[in-house]
Amino acid sequence: MIRGLVLGVLAALIASVAALPAIAEPVTYARFVVDGETKVGEVRGDRVLEIKGGLFGAREISDRTHKLADVTLLAPVVPGKVFAAGLNYRSHAGMSGAGKPEIFYKSPTSVTGPDAPIPYPEDASSLHYEGEMVVVIGKAGKFIAEADALDHVFGVTAGNDVSERSWQGSDLQWWRAKGADGFGPIGPYVVRGLDPGKLMLETRLNGETVQREETSGMLHDTAAIISHISRHVTLSPGDVIFTGTPGSTRSMRPGDVVEVELQGVGVLTNTVTRERP
Repeated sequence: MIRGLVLGVLAALIASVAALPAIAEPVTYARFVVDGETKVGEVRGDRVLEIKGGLFGAREISDRTHKLADVTLLAPVVPGKVFAAGLNYRSHAGMSGAGKPEIFYKSPTSVTGPDAPIPYPEDASSLHYEGEMVVVIGKAGKFIAEADALDHVFGVTAGNDVSERSWQGSDLQWWRAKGADGFGPIGPYVVRGLDPGKLMLETRLNGETVQREETSGMLHDTAAIISHISRHVTLSPGDVIFTGTPGSTRSMRPGDVVEVELQGVGVLTNTVTRERP
């Protein structure tokens, strides 16, 4: 009798586990140019499948596919608003993590994509990289509770919060130090289904690793940042949030190649190029 009861319990447990929904695999999306047209698509291996309807809302895979080698990748989204969290890693800020997330704006025109040049302005003197995880908003919201915040995330991508330190220290606001054209490359893809709190982030300058830390090291996590921003500004699909940089940074010069690699997303590569009027 006891043996039968035990077997019955085991059978019930096995049945309950089998009934659990399967964990969804991450899905990778790209925005790209092919045959002179801008498209969005789902990346599968070395191919990208065009999507009808865009990234946000109803999506449908079309029957048109392309080799990734035959397309030009762009920034994965065109954001209406660009937010960034400052001093959000203890290794960068040397802070305890108390208080609220420190948020600032970057200009939408700061956003570029993979292989786009990082401009080195003529009057710049201390241009720094800042490798970061970037969150892409997928669902609009205001007064979003932390418990619900991740439901508003479409996916994550890699980003470089390029910063001109001399301007950052001398200007009233960071409108040009952080928001100048080309100072916010993101990409190469946006990926759904990753845990934004457990991704390795690495920055390389001319092949040398200069930053490396898991996103679990953030002082304020993704949910806290989203909730805080939404108390004051409505978040909309396509908005992006740079979530802060770890470790230390140093200056870049024209010709330098910067790579930001985010686990599960890929490598964002950009070259610093002298900007001329």
